[in-house]
Amino acid sequence: MPDRRGRGLSGPHGENYSIRKECEDIDALIVGLGVQNIFGLSSGALVSLEAVLMVPAIRKVAIYEPPLSIDHSAPTGWVTRFDGEIAQGKLGAALVTVLKGLRASPLFIGMPRFLLTPLVSLAIEIEGKRVQDDDVPLKALIPTMHFDAQLVIETEGTLESFKAVGAEVLLVGGSKSQQFLRLALDSLSIVLPHVRRVELEGLDHLGPDNSGKPERVASELRRFFTGS
Repeated sequence: MPDRRGRGLSGPHGENYSIRKECEDIDALIVGLGVQNIFGLSSGALVSLEAVLMVPAIRKVAIYEPPLSIDHSAPTGWVTRFDGEIAQGKLGAALVTVLKGLRASPLFIGMPRFLLTPLVSLAIEIEGKRVQDDDVPLKALIPTMHFDAQLVIETEGTLESFKAVGAEVLLVGGSKSQQFLRLALDSLSIVLPHVRRVELEGLDHLGPDNSGKPERVASELRRFFTGS
């Protein structure tokens, strides 16, 4: 479980950050560790999928809901406001902008910002005090969402390129996830040559997280990677 650029023990994103840089990191890990199978979630799924085109050693890749934008289906209009709030140190407001921009849930959509922002800010502070060991606090992760959005924008219009993927691919998603995420999986299931699609009933984008149902996702990954 590597810390991607800008996260945890890894250094900053660096100059000229791009999805290619992320793929180069995966290549280095694969060469160093001798692994053949990878799993990616959300923006990490975008990186994992792109890496298959660059790294021949990858034999199997499982991806959970990559935000691959199909004809501008993935919302990115929130980024400008988000960047301004990050620059002002307003982490709670910035996270609210992401949640509303991605239409993460009816609660976040319907609640006014002036009510939601202080609640989110308080939750960020409480979560930061509970972090243990090498866990990364949410306040350190919020600024990285700019770079996740950058990957979404960069990979817009690349769907057809994945016809060249030679590895086996498992596409996993939840039945309760946003439509743009389900559209990405539907579209990829058509163009990928060696693909299997699984939809987990009742799960959403946080299905693999501890707050979701990670055991259900793990069961599908185990079946895919071991063939049993």
